[in-house]
Amino acid sequence: MKNLIRYGTALVMFSVLAVATQPSANAAEVGSNCSAKPANMLACRLANYRSFSRGALEHAASCGFKYVFMNVIPAAQIEATQKKLAKHGLKVAVFRGNAHFGNETAVADLAKELEVCQKMGVKYMFISPKHKGLSKEATYAKLRELGDIAKKYGVVVGLETHPDLGTNGDVHLETMKTVNHPNIRVNFDTANITYYNKNTDAVTELKKIIDYVGTVEVKDHNGQFKTWNFPALGKGIVDIPAVLAVLKKHGYTGPITLEIEGIKGIQRSEAQVKKEIADSAEYIRSLGKFD
Repeated sequence: MKNLIRYGTALVMFSVLAVATQPSANAAEVGSNCSAKPANMLACRLANYRSFSRGALEHAASCGFKYVFMNVIPAAQIEATQKKLAKHGLKVAVFRGNAHFGNETAVADLAKELEVCQKMGVKYMFISPKHKGLSKEATYAKLRELGDIAKKYGVVVGLETHPDLGTNGDVHLETMKTVNHPNIRVNFDTANITYYNKNTDAVTELKKIIDYVGTVEVKDHNGQFKTWNFPALGKGIVDIPAVLAVLKKHGYTGPITLEIEGIKGIQRSEAQVKKEIADSAEYIRSLGKFD
């Protein structure tokens, strides 16, 4: 009888211990949520509105955007800009900086812009670096210097897909490996690949430099070399679904900016510009989930 009691007691204690050590459903859910990658910020580039910039914030918000890509502002305009954005429930995902490395004050000027990023809580800056009068080697050195400053302010600087430091995947790769700085990355522009290059495409070039991509601009193109034909998303030849698939497979978590530059020779009305932006937003959201 005593042995039976001891056995029953041990069985009860074992059962209690087993239950206590099992993770609760809530704990399992929390663990799952913590491991989930955040959705990419989907931003509207305000330059999409061209000459119809008045009312751009209101329209972008009406299209469901929470973020914008815009030119960096002077420090004196931070408070006023924050109020304008907040009025429409918007934040800045990416600031466009000014990079003319041929100027002696280029890095110092960008340092001020990076400080604005920090004060605005913006983690990404886009630049299309120019270096007239400066060799590539000297430009690489300035980019490394800029990278150190960007790291101080907690900002990733993305170099545009543009000659001659980011013409295509191979050139981007050369720049990234030579500069070799974690805060200097690639801004991958899906349409500039076929605009500046022949016999390649966005997906092919993206795969070459995916490890270095910090920011992305999704833009469509008709595929003709040096032809200014950048229609609404889904109207050109860029394989946008495949681009997004590559980014997702690689675990890319940076911002994705929607860009529409129009078609040379075709004048669009304000209504047409806004419709293309709205249609493009709807198209890209049909391909995935974004913040």
